[in-house]
Amino acid sequence: MSHLDYTHVNVFSPAPYTGNSLPVFPDSRGLSDGQMLRITQELRHFEAIFLEPVAATMVRARVFDLFGELPFAGHPIIGAAATLHRAAGDAGAQTWHFELTHRTVSVTTEATEHGYFGLLDQGRPEFRGKVQEPGPFLRAFGLEAGDLHPDLPLEVVSTGLPYLIVPVRPGALERARIQTDLTPLLHRVGAQFAVLLDEAALEVRHWNNDGLLEDVATGSAAGVVGAYRLRHGLAQGGEAFVLHQGRFTGRPSTLRTQPEGTPDHVLTVKVGGDVTVVGRGVLEVLP
Repeated sequence: MSHLDYTHVNVFSPAPYTGNSLPVFPDSRGLSDGQMLRITQELRHFEAIFLEPVAATMVRARVFDLFGELPFAGHPIIGAAATLHRAAGDAGAQTWHFELTHRTVSVTTEATEHGYFGLLDQGRPEFRGKVQEPGPFLRAFGLEAGDLHPDLPLEVVSTGLPYLIVPVRPGALERARIQTDLTPLLHRVGAQFAVLLDEAALEVRHWNNDGLLEDVATGSAAGVVGAYRLRHGLAQGGEAFVLHQGRFTGRPSTLRTQPEGTPDHVLTVKVGGDVTVVGRGVLEVLP
Protein backbone atom coordinates (compact mmCIF):
# COMPACT_ATOMS: atom_id res chain seq x y z
CA MET A 1 0.00 0.00 0.00
CA SER A 2 1.64 3.24 -1.14
CA HIS A 3 -1.12 5.69 -0.22
CA LEU A 4 -4.30 5.80 1.85
CA ASP A 5 -7.58 7.59 1.10
CA TYR A 6 -9.82 8.97 3.82
CA THR A 7 -12.98 11.02 4.27
CA HIS A 8 -13.31 13.78 6.87
CA VAL A 9 -16.78 13.95 8.46
CA ASN A 10 -18.44 15.73 11.37
CA VAL A 11 -20.77 13.65 13.55
CA PHE A 12 -23.68 14.68 15.80
CA SER A 13 -24.37 17.98 14.03
CA PRO A 14 -26.23 18.92 10.82
CA ALA A 15 -23.67 21.65 10.01
CA PRO A 16 -20.02 21.25 8.97
CA TYR A 17 -17.28 22.43 11.33
CA THR A 18 -19.43 21.58 14.33
CA GLY A 19 -20.01 18.25 16.07
CA ASN A 20 -17.23 15.71 16.49
CA SER A 21 -14.72 15.45 13.65
CA LEU A 22 -13.57 12.08 12.34
CA PRO A 23 -11.32 10.62 9.63
CA VAL A 24 -12.78 7.48 8.03
CA PHE A 25 -10.40 5.16 6.16
CA PRO A 26 -12.66 3.03 3.93
CA ASP A 27 -10.00 0.47 2.98
CA SER A 28 -7.19 -0.05 5.48
CA ARG A 29 -6.21 -3.57 4.46
CA GLY A 30 -2.52 -4.16 5.10
CA LEU A 31 -2.08 -1.62 7.88
CA SER A 32 -0.59 -2.76 11.18
CA ASP A 33 -1.86 -1.72 14.62
CA GLY A 34 1.16 0.56 14.99
CA GLN A 35 0.47 2.29 11.69
CA MET A 36 -3.16 2.91 12.60
CA LEU A 37 -2.14 4.46 15.90
CA ARG A 38 0.53 6.65 14.29
CA ILE A 39 -1.93 7.87 11.67
CA THR A 40 -4.51 8.69 14.34
CA GLN A 41 -1.93 10.63 16.33
CA GLU A 42 -0.78 12.47 13.22
CA LEU A 43 -4.26 13.66 12.22
CA ARG A 44 -5.11 14.65 15.82
CA HIS A 45 -8.82 13.98 15.67
CA PHE A 46 -10.24 12.58 18.90
CA GLU A 47 -10.57 9.18 17.19
CA ALA A 48 -10.11 7.59 13.77
CA ILE A 49 -11.78 4.52 12.24
CA PHE A 50 -10.17 2.05 9.84
CA LEU A 51 -12.38 -0.24 7.73
CA GLU A 52 -11.81 -3.47 5.81
CA PRO A 53 -14.54 -4.51 3.35
CA VAL A 54 -16.12 -7.92 4.05
CA ALA A 55 -19.38 -7.88 2.06
CA ALA A 56 -21.71 -5.36 0.45
CA THR A 57 -23.00 -4.00 3.75
CA MET A 58 -20.45 -5.42 6.21
CA VAL A 59 -16.99 -4.19 7.20
CA ARG A 60 -14.41 -4.96 9.84
CA ALA A 61 -13.70 -1.87 11.90
CA ARG A 62 -10.80 -0.79 14.10
CA VAL A 63 -11.18 2.36 16.21
CA PHE A 64 -8.18 4.20 17.65
CA ASP A 65 -7.90 7.22 19.87
CA LEU A 66 -4.64 9.05 20.53
CA PHE A 67 -3.50 6.40 23.00
CA GLY A 68 -4.53 3.06 21.52
CA GLU A 69 -7.33 0.90 20.17
CA LEU A 70 -10.84 1.06 21.60
CA PRO A 71 -13.14 -1.99 21.57
CA PHE A 72 -16.14 0.24 20.84
CA ALA A 73 -16.94 3.87 20.08
CA GLY A 74 -20.11 5.59 18.93
CA HIS A 75 -19.30 8.58 16.76
CA PRO A 76 -16.67 6.76 14.63
CA ILE A 77 -19.10 3.97 13.74
CA ILE A 78 -21.93 6.37 12.89
CA GLY A 79 -19.58 8.53 10.83
CA ALA A 80 -18.21 5.49 9.02
CA ALA A 81 -21.72 4.25 8.21
CA ALA A 82 -22.60 7.61 6.65
CA THR A 83 -19.39 7.47 4.61
CA LEU A 84 -20.30 4.01 3.32
CA HIS A 85 -23.80 5.22 2.45
CA ARG A 86 -22.38 8.15 0.49
CA ALA A 87 -20.02 5.87 -1.43
CA ALA A 88 -22.90 3.50 -2.26
CA GLY A 89 -24.86 6.38 -3.80
CA ASP A 90 -28.23 5.04 -2.67
CA ALA A 91 -30.82 7.57 -1.50
CA GLY A 92 -32.86 5.02 0.46
CA ALA A 93 -32.30 3.83 4.02
CA GLN A 94 -29.38 1.43 4.45
CA THR A 95 -28.22 -0.86 7.26
CA TRP A 96 -24.51 -1.45 7.81
CA HIS A 97 -22.82 -4.06 9.96
CA PHE A 98 -19.53 -3.43 11.72
CA GLU A 99 -17.39 -6.32 12.95
CA LEU A 100 -15.54 -4.99 15.99
CA THR A 101 -12.94 -6.76 18.11
CA HIS A 102 -15.47 -8.57 20.30
CA ARG A 103 -18.88 -8.13 18.65
CA THR A 104 -20.85 -6.89 15.65
CA VAL A 105 -23.09 -3.80 15.73
CA SER A 106 -25.44 -2.33 13.15
CA VAL A 107 -26.16 1.22 12.00
CA THR A 108 -29.11 2.37 9.90
CA THR A 109 -28.45 5.44 7.75
CA GLU A 110 -30.59 7.69 5.62
CA ALA A 111 -29.87 10.74 3.49
CA THR A 112 -30.94 14.14 4.83
CA GLU A 113 -30.99 17.68 3.53
CA HIS A 114 -27.58 18.37 5.08
CA GLY A 115 -25.91 14.97 4.76
CA TYR A 116 -26.88 11.78 6.56
CA PHE A 117 -28.45 10.54 9.77
CA GLY A 118 -27.16 7.38 11.42
CA LEU A 119 -28.77 5.35 14.20
CA LEU A 120 -26.49 2.89 16.02
CA ASP A 121 -27.92 -0.02 18.00
CA GLN A 122 -25.50 -0.41 20.91
CA GLY A 123 -27.09 -3.58 22.28
CA ARG A 124 -28.02 -4.67 25.78
CA PRO A 125 -26.29 -2.58 28.48
CA GLU A 126 -24.51 -4.00 31.49
CA PHE A 127 -25.09 -2.41 34.89
CA ARG A 128 -21.91 -3.13 36.79
CA GLY A 129 -22.62 -1.59 40.15
CA LYS A 130 -23.13 1.61 42.10
CA VAL A 131 -20.35 3.56 43.80
CA GLN A 132 -20.97 4.12 47.48
CA GLU A 133 -18.20 6.68 48.12
CA PRO A 134 -18.45 9.53 45.60
CA GLY A 135 -16.01 11.84 47.38
CA PRO A 136 -12.79 10.80 45.59
CA PHE A 137 -14.44 11.16 42.18
CA LEU A 138 -15.93 14.55 42.98
CA ARG A 139 -12.54 15.80 44.18
CA ALA A 140 -10.90 14.46 41.03
CA PHE A 141 -13.24 16.69 39.02
CA GLY A 142 -12.69 19.68 41.31
CA LEU A 143 -16.24 19.42 42.64
CA GLU A 144 -17.75 19.30 46.13
CA ALA A 145 -20.39 17.16 47.80
CA GLY A 146 -23.02 19.83 47.16
CA ASP A 147 -22.44 19.49 43.41
CA LEU A 148 -23.69 15.90 43.39
CA HIS A 149 -27.29 15.21 42.37
CA PRO A 150 -29.09 14.41 45.64
CA ASP A 151 -31.27 11.58 44.34
CA LEU A 152 -29.20 9.77 41.71
CA PRO A 153 -26.33 7.31 42.28
CA LEU A 154 -22.89 7.09 40.74
CA GLU A 155 -23.09 3.92 38.66
CA VAL A 156 -20.92 2.00 36.21
CA VAL A 157 -22.75 1.11 32.98
CA SER A 158 -21.41 -0.35 29.74
CA THR A 159 -22.69 -0.76 26.19
CA GLY A 160 -19.21 -1.72 24.99
CA LEU A 161 -17.12 0.68 27.07
CA PRO A 162 -17.69 0.83 30.86
CA TYR A 163 -18.39 4.38 32.06
CA LEU A 164 -18.84 5.71 35.55
CA ILE A 165 -21.84 8.05 35.37
CA VAL A 166 -21.50 10.96 37.80
CA PRO A 167 -24.85 12.84 38.12
CA VAL A 168 -24.44 16.48 39.13
CA ARG A 169 -26.56 19.50 39.94
CA PRO A 170 -27.13 22.38 37.50
CA GLY A 171 -24.05 24.60 37.29
CA ALA A 172 -21.56 21.89 38.19
CA LEU A 173 -20.58 21.20 34.57
CA GLU A 174 -19.27 24.75 34.23
CA ARG A 175 -16.95 24.32 37.22
CA ALA A 176 -15.75 20.80 36.51
CA ARG A 177 -12.07 20.26 35.67
CA ILE A 178 -10.09 17.04 36.01
CA GLN A 179 -7.55 17.65 38.77
CA THR A 180 -5.70 14.34 38.60
CA ASP A 181 -5.64 11.34 36.26
CA LEU A 182 -8.86 9.39 36.79
CA THR A 183 -7.49 6.02 35.64
CA PRO A 184 -6.56 4.51 39.04
CA LEU A 185 -9.87 5.58 40.60
CA LEU A 186 -11.89 4.22 37.68
CA HIS A 187 -10.08 0.89 37.67
CA ARG A 188 -11.09 0.37 41.30
CA VAL A 189 -14.78 0.44 40.32
CA GLY A 190 -14.43 -1.44 37.03
CA ALA A 191 -14.80 1.58 34.74
CA GLN A 192 -12.65 2.78 31.85
CA PHE A 193 -13.97 6.33 31.56
CA ALA A 194 -16.23 8.76 33.45
CA VAL A 195 -18.99 11.04 32.22
CA LEU A 196 -20.63 13.91 34.09
CA LEU A 197 -24.41 14.14 33.64
CA ASP A 198 -26.52 17.22 34.32
CA GLU A 199 -29.92 15.55 34.33
CA ALA A 200 -31.83 18.84 34.48
CA ALA A 201 -30.24 20.13 31.27
CA LEU A 202 -29.70 16.71 29.64
CA GLU A 203 -26.08 17.71 29.07
CA VAL A 204 -22.85 15.79 29.60
CA ARG A 205 -19.10 16.39 29.70
CA HIS A 206 -16.39 13.81 29.09
CA TRP A 207 -12.60 14.06 28.93
CA ASN A 208 -9.69 11.73 28.41
CA ASN A 209 -8.81 10.44 31.85
CA ASP A 210 -5.86 12.83 32.21
CA GLY A 211 -8.13 15.80 31.50
CA LEU A 212 -5.97 17.18 28.67
CA LEU A 213 -8.58 16.65 25.95
CA GLU A 214 -12.34 17.16 26.25
CA ASP A 215 -14.49 15.11 23.90
CA VAL A 216 -16.96 16.98 21.71
CA ALA A 217 -19.68 14.32 21.39
CA THR A 218 -19.38 10.83 22.85
CA GLY A 219 -21.72 8.23 21.36
CA SER A 220 -20.68 5.46 23.72
CA ALA A 221 -21.32 7.71 26.73
CA ALA A 222 -24.73 8.68 25.33
CA GLY A 223 -25.60 4.99 25.20
CA VAL A 224 -24.83 4.37 28.86
CA VAL A 225 -26.65 7.57 29.86
CA GLY A 226 -29.71 6.33 27.96
CA ALA A 227 -29.60 3.01 29.79
CA TYR A 228 -29.06 4.76 33.13
CA ARG A 229 -31.97 7.15 32.61
CA LEU A 230 -34.36 4.31 31.75
CA ARG A 231 -33.16 2.23 34.72
CA HIS A 232 -33.86 5.11 37.11
CA GLY A 233 -37.23 6.12 35.65
CA LEU A 234 -35.96 9.28 33.95
CA ALA A 235 -36.74 8.13 30.40
CA GLN A 236 -39.41 5.99 28.78
CA GLY A 237 -38.64 2.82 26.85
CA GLY A 238 -38.98 3.39 23.11
CA GLU A 239 -38.99 7.19 23.41
CA ALA A 240 -36.00 9.19 22.19
CA PHE A 241 -34.49 12.18 23.97
CA VAL A 242 -31.77 14.59 22.93
CA LEU A 243 -28.53 14.72 24.89
CA HIS A 244 -26.30 17.79 24.57
CA GLN A 245 -22.51 17.90 24.59
CA GLY A 246 -19.67 20.02 23.22
CA ARG A 247 -20.80 23.45 24.43
CA PHE A 248 -17.59 23.91 26.39
CA THR A 249 -15.40 23.06 23.41
CA GLY A 250 -17.14 25.52 21.08
CA ARG A 251 -18.64 22.68 19.01
CA PRO A 252 -22.19 22.12 20.28
CA SER A 253 -23.51 18.67 19.43
CA THR A 254 -26.78 16.79 19.81
CA LEU A 255 -27.05 13.05 20.36
CA ARG A 256 -30.43 11.38 19.89
CA THR A 257 -30.69 8.61 22.47
CA GLN A 258 -33.40 5.96 22.65
CA PRO A 259 -33.40 3.23 25.30
CA GLU A 260 -35.66 0.24 24.80
CA GLY A 261 -37.35 -1.88 27.45
CA THR A 262 -38.34 -1.17 31.05
CA PRO A 263 -36.45 0.00 34.14
CA ASP A 264 -36.06 -3.61 35.26
CA HIS A 265 -35.13 -4.92 31.80
CA VAL A 266 -33.23 -2.48 29.60
CA LEU A 267 -33.05 -4.34 26.29
CA THR A 268 -30.91 -2.05 24.15
CA VAL A 269 -29.97 1.57 23.56
CA LYS A 270 -29.90 3.29 20.18
CA VAL A 271 -27.84 6.42 19.64
CA GLY A 272 -28.12 8.55 16.52
CA GLY A 273 -26.97 11.78 15.01
CA ASP A 274 -26.43 13.82 11.89
CA VAL A 275 -23.29 13.43 9.81
CA THR A 276 -21.87 15.99 7.39
CA VAL A 277 -19.02 15.40 4.96
CA VAL A 278 -16.30 18.05 5.17
CA GLY A 279 -13.78 16.74 2.66
CA ARG A 280 -11.51 13.97 1.42
CA GLY A 281 -7.78 13.44 1.61
CA VAL A 282 -4.92 11.11 0.71
CA LEU A 283 -1.97 10.10 2.87
CA GLU A 284 0.86 9.83 0.36
CA VAL A 285 3.42 8.58 2.90
CA LEU A 286 2.58 5.88 5.44
CA PRO A 287 4.29 5.41 8.80
